[in-house]
Amino acid sequence: MSLPVGPRPAAEVPELTARMARAGNPGGTTAMWMRDRLGGLWRDEDFADCYSRNGRPGLSPAQLATVSVLQFLLGLSDREAAEAVRCRIDFKYALGLELDDPGFHHSVLGDFRDRLLQAGRVDRLLDIEALRH
Repeated sequence: MSLPVGPRPAAEVPELTARMARAGNPGGTTAMWMRDRLGGLWRDEDFADCYSRNGRPGLSPAQLATVSVLQFLLGLSDREAAEAVRCRIDFKYALGLELDDPGFHHSVLGDFRDRLLQAGRVDRLLDIEALRH
């Protein structure tokens, strides 16, 4: 199944999410560091060739890229990473989500990796970072 993706601006961190993340993690976390220093590194349009432009909107590939990198850095399974998006304030901060955002099913991460593989662009996450610096 192909989900459409159109360009979306990087989400600003909602004020309450930012306040709660800072209060609960005054020293920051890996997820918060990524947002603060690398926020906006990936854009949805960077992954446009992996998605259809027709139908209902899909999840943000830029956010899925961020989750994928955090997943790798923190050694999380797909289930654990999806749970972190649902439950951890620092992940919500990193993704610019409201505190009550329901997240997504863990299978979405595997689907995202499959799309990158099918497009021959598994290296895309690192390529984009290198080009922008």
